Amino acid sequence: MKTSNPFITSGYAGPETFCERKRETAELLSALENGRNVTLIAPRRYGKTGLIRNAMNGLSKDFDQVYVDIYATECLSDFVKMFADAVVSALATPGGKLAATLGRFFGSLRPTMSPQPDGSVKWSFDLAETAVRSSLEGTFDFLASRKRPVVVAIDEFQQVRKYPEENVEALLRSRIQFLPDVRFVFAGSQLRLMSGTFVAPRGAFYNSTDILSLDVIGEAPYREFAERFFRAEGLPFSAEAFSALYRRFEGVTWYVQSVLNRVWQKGAGLRNEEDVDEAVAALVDNRNLVFHDLLRSQGEAARAVLRAVAAEGVTTAPTGRRFLLKHRLGAPSTVVGVLENLVDRELLYRTESGYVVYDRLFAIWLRRLLK
Repeated sequence: MKTSNPFITSGYAGPETFCERKRETAELLSALENGRNVTLIAPRRYGKTGLIRNAMNGLSKDFDQVYVDIYATECLSDFVKMFADAVVSALATPGGKLAATLGRFFGSLRPTMSPQPDGSVKWSFDLAETAVRSSLEGTFDFLASRKRPVVVAIDEFQQVRKYPEENVEALLRSRIQFLPDVRFVFAGSQLRLMSGTFVAPRGAFYNSTDILSLDVIGEAPYREFAERFFRAEGLPFSAEAFSALYRRFEGVTWYVQSVLNRVWQKGAGLRNEEDVDEAVAALVDNRNLVFHDLLRSQGEAARAVLRAVAAEGVTTAPTGRRFLLKHRLGAPSTVVGVLENLVDRELLYRTESGYVVYDRLFAIWLRRLLK
């Protein structure tokens, strides 16, 4: 019987199915275990969440752990509710003193307890708008009261810079800096926003954390990782086909994993590049309606720029005369504004080589339209 699919595309299933990242895991663990906070920056789908989970899996048992993804938050109130939910669900121990503990630290929050299928308990809170800051203070006070060190990982931290409230980062920094037994991992996918917080001299968290940036996993270790699973099942594995897959998606973890997941599902091994083509086509077809709606929702200028960048693959001079004339894009000033907007909305991404469509599958779908 074939083993379960080892090519994970979401979540974390343990170190056995986590590819490479030994150096980054060691750096993250070393910083946390030696009392330093860490800023982790990588584009989406590079595997930063998996890295956080892998590092937490390797942490000493002396540490308690909290993980929260704040990508869906839009304001400070959203953040406080999600942050309090995650902290209490991870750290509160059921027992006779629990109600008193929650009342002491979270008096302005109305807690709801939900038993989970695995026997754990998930807490959620209702929050009055007038009690947002006091509730945030209560959450930090609860963390400070812990008798064991805690690691708190906040994913997609750049969202706090988008909140309508002013000085949210400074507010958080003013409390975090006085929590010596709580280590923080601030992970984010938007370089400009994360740099403004942690790298720029005027940023609220300037010089307060280690900075860890993720690049793609190297082709050779990724190939060895994938080949090990196929060979263990007695299935063929073509190094040439894997190399073609790796180059097609520039080694970006989620895409490589997703294609290998589909290839594994077929049960015939990775025999040739046709197996890669078939898996990629299935992934794109699966998103056909989503991509149609996404393109339709853009303005005319944005649609034109997206098609042009997708056609080029990598666009080094998007305001150059040749590019503008070839794709009939109009004035350079108009294109500059469209580019900035598309980058802000994560439809385009600016690499060292130039602009690319952020979602590689969307880029493939767009190129289909041009044929």
